[in-house]
Amino acid sequence: MGPRPDIGTDFVDKGRRLHILRVPENAKHEAVFVEEEREVLMGTFISLKTAIPGPKSIELAKREARVVAAPMCDALSPAWIAEGHGALVTDVDGNTFIDLTGGWGCMAVGHSHPRVIAAIKDQADHFLHTDFTSVPYEPYLTVCEKLARLAPGDFEKSVALFNNGAEAIENAVKISRHVTGRTGVVVFDRAFHGRTLLTMTMTHKAKPYKDGFGPFAPDVYRMPFVTPYHPSIRIDEWEKLLMTYVDPSTVACFVVEPVQGEGGFRVPTDGFLEMLREVSEKYGILLVVDEIQAGVGRTGKFFSIENWNVVPDIICSAKSLAAGMPLSAVIARKDIMDKLPGSSIGGTYVGNPVACRAASEVIDIIEDEHLLDRAVALGKLIRSHWDAWKEKYEIIGDVRGMGAMQALEFVKDRTTREPATQLNGQIIKESLHNGVLVAGSGIYGNCIRMLVSLEITDEQLEEAFAVMETAVARANASR
Repeated sequence: MGPRPDIGTDFVDKGRRLHILRVPENAKHEAVFVEEEREVLMGTFISLKTAIPGPKSIELAKREARVVAAPMCDALSPAWIAEGHGALVTDVDGNTFIDLTGGWGCMAVGHSHPRVIAAIKDQADHFLHTDFTSVPYEPYLTVCEKLARLAPGDFEKSVALFNNGAEAIENAVKISRHVTGRTGVVVFDRAFHGRTLLTMTMTHKAKPYKDGFGPFAPDVYRMPFVTPYHPSIRIDEWEKLLMTYVDPSTVACFVVEPVQGEGGFRVPTDGFLEMLREVSEKYGILLVVDEIQAGVGRTGKFFSIENWNVVPDIICSAKSLAAGMPLSAVIARKDIMDKLPGSSIGGTYVGNPVACRAASEVIDIIEDEHLLDRAVALGKLIRSHWDAWKEKYEIIGDVRGMGAMQALEFVKDRTTREPATQLNGQIIKESLHNGVLVAGSGIYGNCIRMLVSLEITDEQLEEAFAVMETAVARANASR
């Protein structure tokens, strides 16, 4: 290969003008060619040895198409993972990506954290399963003790473990209905709570989550989630609007994400969550917070609700709780849980001992490695870049979030705030094909959200953002 081109320049090879990715000045880099239509950058962390997808990934996709259910064959990445460590993912063709998706928010402590792996292996050497209600085991108890200690509220708490986020939400609603003797459930616009019958009903977005899957669960009412960038009503109007939809005396619970996840990382207007707490107490309604995506340290607090002076009755947790192992939790006031009859909640696999060992280690890692502080520092680093991008690129309408939970919203026009869905998809695709995995979100699919591991290094984030900014700049120029 001839002289190496300068960082960020275009050059011509065989009559084709090829773009070399921008990488930080201190990155070790070289451009090489492996295939006729692919230029490859070797960054400090990104290493792309084939086109994306590579030949081995293509073969796996062919096998997938023959036997895997079609709705599952629509992955963000066409590259198939071989291994992951920290914030890096390597595919079956040897290409290494910087992963800002964190397994859809499950990897707060990173891929394959050595302490989590060790705990899983140790538990597997002893036993894999009994069902806690059959033969109980200490790992379940240990996780419950730790979560009860961490959850906000100066009162005794009880914890029940389940398999995933939707199960946690379903059980929180079951508990609320049993304890209050009421049936109504109030949720919010742009909310996401899952894809079971009840949680699909509670989720806002119709396509792809609800379209064609009705009829839906009864007694679910949707109210505005008031935010600065998407104002709907004044906070002092919210209670009056509620009463036009449902008699509050028939409502069992409010279920709210303190920071919305799939809805676009929307942070509520100051005073909104406090108002919900006041209204819920006024009418004897339980306040349930969905911490499935925002919890486990992502906002700089273990539970995102701790960023407000609000203490909920019930907390639901999952995703990063067990570093991707299937585990979720419902944490409630003990006086609430104590009203439930025996065997009224549970399941065969809930609180699996291997997943419990992983979760126990995750909680310890967050404390030992000061990852809550790291989330705050990451948030500042992310915003230093993204706020600067907003000044340069008109397609960025809003930058928002808390701690490491940050999002970009792309718009066609900053005044009308019309969603730039297509441009957002273009940015995600270009970033992926150049070595950075990023996740979209938002009810219109026009947001990019950071679900990055809190273990990511500053250098890895800088290199990822260099790739992303190239994609954002190109999309801004093409609008």
